[in-house]
Amino acid sequence: MRFAIYTLGCKVNQYETQAMEAELAGRGHTLVPFEAEADAYIINTCAVTAVSGHKSRQMIRQARKRGKNALVAVCGCYAQTETQAAAELDVDLVGGAGGRMAFLDDVERLTENKIMLTKGQGDGSSVLTGQEEPSPCPGPQPLITTENIMSTRTFEELPAGGLSGRTRAMLKVEDGCVNFCSYCIIPYARGPVRSLPLDRAAAEARRLMEEGYKEIVVTGIEISSWGRDLPGKPPLADLIEAICAAAPSCRVRLGSLEPRTVTEDFCRRLSSLHNLCPHFHLSLQSGCDATLKRMNRKYDTARFYESVELLRKHYVNPGVTTDLIVGFPGEDEEEFGETLEFLKKCAFTAMHIFPYSRRPGTPADKMPGQVPKAEKEERAHRVAAVAEELRRSYLTSLVGQALPVLFEEAAEEASAPGGLSLYRGHAPNYVEVFAPSPISLHNMEKLVQITALIERGDGLVGMLL
Repeated sequence: MRFAIYTLGCKVNQYETQAMEAELAGRGHTLVPFEAEADAYIINTCAVTAVSGHKSRQMIRQARKRGKNALVAVCGCYAQTETQAAAELDVDLVGGAGGRMAFLDDVERLTENKIMLTKGQGDGSSVLTGQEEPSPCPGPQPLITTENIMSTRTFEELPAGGLSGRTRAMLKVEDGCVNFCSYCIIPYARGPVRSLPLDRAAAEARRLMEEGYKEIVVTGIEISSWGRDLPGKPPLADLIEAICAAAPSCRVRLGSLEPRTVTEDFCRRLSSLHNLCPHFHLSLQSGCDATLKRMNRKYDTARFYESVELLRKHYVNPGVTTDLIVGFPGEDEEEFGETLEFLKKCAFTAMHIFPYSRRPGTPADKMPGQVPKAEKEERAHRVAAVAEELRRSYLTSLVGQALPVLFEEAAEEASAPGGLSLYRGHAPNYVEVFAPSPISLHNMEKLVQITALIERGDGLVGMLL
């Protein structure tokens, strides 16, 4: 079977896609690009915003157009929260946000049947619905296997690492969220918190190191909640210490953190770990206390800033990045101005900026004071200008330093003088670095003397030491 997978959304979705790729390849099937001809197309969907849902539907339609006789299967958060809408898009199989191995069993079985029917070897019965007779026109109904995610209690272990040739592996240690921010559908799509036990996480990290990965990204829907469902409710710092110890030759990078996770004890313990990357993504969403309260976030700006200051106390010039939503219901120019000033105070090294997107099924969708689209976009542009100024200031502060860079691939769009290839990689603070080399630097960590910002300002350039 030739299969192709398209992934939308977060690092957890990317992790789960890698796991599905590895599992299907291990079963003897062949991964092909999503643009190629395949026997089965899998779309791993996202539902975090209305825009994400729209993109998920677009990719489902593209898959069906590309493969008239192929199996089209959907899974992920959009399929979980909008099951019937997904089923109506001329698909063959609708899975959810869990049960991935059983989902792949169905993909295999239904694809084999499709291939047999296409070759004229089938008996015409509808295995898609389990009926003894073919389904009535316009065609067989899709098999729907979504489960009640809100009743899920067990963490689903999936193979970490994915296929060979990659430098960075993601290790999913947590699923689910119970924060119920007023704009977010994810608690309904992912269910309650489930944690990968510490010993299993450490074993997976050790295996990834032995397979040759040089960096492990610890990810989850809300990794700050890791451990709250385990006996004794161990803190996240216990897990990070265990992973770093199990994979001493790997960099360990953390996924997004809830700001209140960052305490004096958390920073003291983690700053002693030699292989933990000094890059911390703290999810802000707004720099105005009134807006944060409407968002049902569990901190205010004072607590958030305390976390930023603690990180800069325990680490030298760390990468501190964030997410921001602009144009949230009720956000007026005064509240937006507070956010702009707070961003400058925090001096983030990079930011992901999102105009608020209404998501049916969330409290924010029904809030008064919805901000017009043009105004949201204008605010996003203003924030982007501040973010660019802060980012360039941070990059400039790194010029002249020597940074260890883990190289991933050649930069196809650029070349170095003398006919050398320019290779792309990331420093521990997650800044992108380019350096020329006469040989491939893939999956190598090299010390680089930083000489300048690259011309377009997206990263740094330097020379190998």
